Amino acid sequence: MNNRRKFLKISALSTAFLSYFRAAEATVPAQNSILLKGKTSPPAQPIVISTWDHGLAANQAAWQVLTKGGRALDAVENGVKIPEADPKVNSVGYGGYPDRDGKVTLDACIMDENDNCGAVAFLEHIMHPISVARLVMESTPHVMLAGKGALEFALSKGFKKKNLLTPEAEKAWKEWLKTAKYEPKINSERHDTIGMLALDANGKLSGACTTSGMAWKMHGRIGDSPIIGAGLYVDNEVGAACATGVGEAVIRTVGSHLVVELMRQGKSPQEACRLAVERIQKKYREYRDIQVGFLALNKAGEYGAFAIQKGFNYAVYSNGIANKLFDAESML
Repeated sequence: MNNRRKFLKISALSTAFLSYFRAAEATVPAQNSILLKGKTSPPAQPIVISTWDHGLAANQAAWQVLTKGGRALDAVENGVKIPEADPKVNSVGYGGYPDRDGKVTLDACIMDENDNCGAVAFLEHIMHPISVARLVMESTPHVMLAGKGALEFALSKGFKKKNLLTPEAEKAWKEWLKTAKYEPKINSERHDTIGMLALDANGKLSGACTTSGMAWKMHGRIGDSPIIGAGLYVDNEVGAACATGVGEAVIRTVGSHLVVELMRQGKSPQEACRLAVERIQKKYREYRDIQVGFLALNKAGEYGAFAIQKGFNYAVYSNGIANKLFDAESML
């Protein structure tokens, strides 16, 4: 009899334990669905991904940080500084094509694994807006500084003024002035923003985005690149995403945040980017006349990209991929 009672008690406790476990499992957030599906292998880290072919040189600099056990935040800042300082890249930083008034104005933002973020918009005369954005994040109570205020802040932190309009960019601007016709066309405005996402050896995510914006834009125009949630978004529980292309369409859909939230719901990075592009298709009538691309990375080290038009490519550097350029899938 005593043995039977012990058996019944053990059975009851086992049933209660299983019921509790199943209830707890049902409350696990969607971002942990990877583990629940049996994928218990450690994340493929470190890894860095970035937009466009100038992402190759940027990845190289970021990888130097990651392979030494460095923080993802340092990696993405160091990485995007490469195209910011490259006069041959006419869509980012020094050498970027100016607005219709001949002014080179820069936008950038950065975000770390703790939801800290900083941004600058409509910034002139500073070589590395991404580093100014990081200082906004780390040394002010604000997220974004713009225009004259951003410049004054940068100068107060020791940055030096520089003429960012290179002879090549000035020549291209003067050629445009002959007709001064402002009609957005695919691949004609050089809006190849660099967005970079990294996962470090400690499983921490960070991202950066920096650009000189659309060539020949109206003076004062700000795109999606410095806007947290539009041009860039990082959620260390889920993943990170960045955008490139016509910023107005990305802003209207809060594109990068949308991609991350889709990953939270269990979508792969590739599928999340595709669904975000489809959202633009539904909401933006002129989608056939523009280019927008999304790039995403999740906590498992999986990545994906998708664009409206063909031609969007991205660079990947990891232990298994030695800095290779891939063509993204597209809607059209």
